[in-house]
Amino acid sequence: MKKISSFICCLILISSLGIGSGHTFAAEGKTELANDAKSAILIERDTGSILYEKNSHEKLAPASMTKIMTMLLIMKAIDNGTLSWKEKVRTSEYAASMGGSQIFLEPGEEMTVEQMLKGIAIGSANDAAVAMAEKIAGSEESFVEMMNKEAKTLGLKDTHFQNTTGLPVKDHYSSAYDMAIMAKSLLKYEDITKYTGTYEDYLRENTDKKFWLVNTNKLVRFYPGVDGLKTGFTNEAKFCLTATAKKNNMRVIAVVFGAPSTKVRNAQVTKMLDYAFSQYATHPLYKNGQSLGEVKISKGEKKYIHAVTNEPISVLTKKGEKVDHLKKNIKLNENLKAPIRKGDIVGSLTIMKDGKVLVKSDLVAKENVKTAGWWKLFKRSFGLFTQASK
Repeated sequence: MKKISSFICCLILISSLGIGSGHTFAAEGKTELANDAKSAILIERDTGSILYEKNSHEKLAPASMTKIMTMLLIMKAIDNGTLSWKEKVRTSEYAASMGGSQIFLEPGEEMTVEQMLKGIAIGSANDAAVAMAEKIAGSEESFVEMMNKEAKTLGLKDTHFQNTTGLPVKDHYSSAYDMAIMAKSLLKYEDITKYTGTYEDYLRENTDKKFWLVNTNKLVRFYPGVDGLKTGFTNEAKFCLTATAKKNNMRVIAVVFGAPSTKVRNAQVTKMLDYAFSQYATHPLYKNGQSLGEVKISKGEKKYIHAVTNEPISVLTKKGEKVDHLKKNIKLNENLKAPIRKGDIVGSLTIMKDGKVLVKSDLVAKENVKTAGWWKLFKRSFGLFTQASK
């Protein structure tokens, strides 16, 4: 039988990498990158390091950037198997009645989950967002409860949702910092950028109601590397954008709230992206989904499952800096009992340098483990008994 340690601590030397001074690089920066926005933030995706911020915890109306959380819960449902890409979603009277940006769903009309997600990610469709909320949670109100619960799970303190769309309503708010963390979490699901990064597509193809989708985020077309995530506009919120871009090994997230125009909003985000890619470098350590050990499961159909990373693990540096002598701590949980769901936390990974934590990330179950039946448990116990008596 494999022996699984609950705590593994080893030193690794990575001579080809570089290391910065900590999680917040913004303190050193006097550069003003978002003069014309109410609030803004710039982070590196893998580490969450803050490269720039301005009023990043101010509670403001997020408009359609709300749909980042909506898409996050959709992607979680697909990942855990409670929803499939080709599953049909029926449009209710209520969903079809949504105003603002929409794909003009009719009551009773059905589209697949993938088609609905295209409508949300590319066209910012309010009707599709509500239809998906009803599909997953039964009602928009129940889905909003899920959104607020997820916000708490992510540790967000400046966010409260009242709907799935971002349409104006009292007590519906977020902050640049919280929006960046939501985007960071959404980007764990790498398939999402196939949709948020598409500039144009079609719905209802091969029908007389063919609908042209054009991405509301024009940087997808005009800034190399941008592949998401979500724009927002209302009269209250003004022009908002949570953008992400990837060049070489580095992915960054830039958030702007309250710019006076689309042109200014895009210029502010472009300035932040240019700054990130010119000043910093990301050095990958582990890929998303990489196994870092096995954990023992009691009373499960399987006795062991892999503990895997649930996001890319990297180290961030100023350009030209080098790293060595990183310390890697892998902690695997004990006393885990079936059932276990894919994505459940089963351990943690910490990367340190000179006693300072650079990266801390959960390790999660690679797959579902059902509770074993009594006959399987009996045979397993009987096998152990006969083995011990030899």
